[in-house]
Amino acid sequence: MSVTLLFTDIEGSTRLVQALGDDYPAALEEHRRAVRTALAAGGGEEVDCRGDEFSLAFADPRAAVATAEEIQRAHDGAVRVRVGIHTGDPLRTDGAYVGVDVHRAARICAAGHGGQVLLSGATREALGDGVELRDLGEVRLRGLDRPERIFQVGTAQFPPLRADIEDSGLGARMRIVLADDSVLLREGIARLLEDSGFEVVGQAGNADELMLKVRSYHPDVAIVDIRMPPTHTDEGLRAAQEIREQHPGTGVLVLSQYVESGYALELLQGNAEGVGYLLKDRVSDVKEFAAAVKRVGDGGSALDPEVVSRLVGRRRGDDPLSQLTPREREVLELMAEGRSNQAIAEKLVVTLRAVEKHVTSIFGKLHLPAAEGDHRRVLAVLAYLRD
Repeated sequence: MSVTLLFTDIEGSTRLVQALGDDYPAALEEHRRAVRTALAAGGGEEVDCRGDEFSLAFADPRAAVATAEEIQRAHDGAVRVRVGIHTGDPLRTDGAYVGVDVHRAARICAAGHGGQVLLSGATREALGDGVELRDLGEVRLRGLDRPERIFQVGTAQFPPLRADIEDSGLGARMRIVLADDSVLLREGIARLLEDSGFEVVGQAGNADELMLKVRSYHPDVAIVDIRMPPTHTDEGLRAAQEIREQHPGTGVLVLSQYVESGYALELLQGNAEGVGYLLKDRVSDVKEFAAAVKRVGDGGSALDPEVVSRLVGRRRGDDPLSQLTPREREVLELMAEGRSNQAIAEKLVVTLRAVEKHVTSIFGKLHLPAAEGDHRRVLAVLAYLRD
């Protein structure tokens, strides 16, 4: 069944956080109220809301456009919203939509500017006549394999689409080798990665095949299951460590069915750059999973929140974590996941200055040097927390 997807986000939200400081949470809440009020009037469905981003769904494309216009009318101050709309046949699962149509709608939104409403060619056809549109021509959207004809609602002038300026985005041209002995899981992950704009250059069912693919294709990231044939114990972990030693230019993201914090610490020995450890359940959150893969490929780290929580929750004889406040513990866990101060600020909806104060306090209470490099500090924190 055809559905029209509408994506919104705030243009320049990072700059806005810094500019508004402690007033940002109130501005964000007002933005959310405006979007939800317009949605209620348009008769659509809220699929997801994360930070300043919304994904909405409509049975009627005209209702989607009317909602987008109402959202723009409600934002005429410092908060500027961009909107992308696409009509397609995404798959509905667990209350959310998945598939290329979802990514196409998100990419259309990301190509726009604050105050702008963009439509795909499919939505233009579904609308029929009666809506004033401006044809912006064909645009190659980030991470998608074919150009999309984009239309703008109204005739206002905006700068060139961001897709025109930068043909790079989440995972654009990042090369992936994927290893898992489950063919179904491997193919599923490969499809998710390709839909997110990554290039899966090789797949493997065991550690030997994995090493051959890495030597042959020199990928940016190797995604590896810990338990692989023949013994299904730690073959994947051993292969991951070998990749880190022999192919330092390849990031390694290890997937595990269960929380195995000892394996995580073993993988992080000596260097936390270009390494990740996630539970397989995280793959279902496509956006977060893709972001983690990209972070590892860019030389960062991505540790599963459950693993970090277990490490942070450990109690040693002197109980060093008892000195931390609840907010400091939240910040510490996000630090250990590999998030920057700015990312932590956006996640917790606080100012960057507040996060910096928390980080300084955490390092002081744990008697750790405040290293500038995000990945070095992750390693330092985890080394301190291990038994």
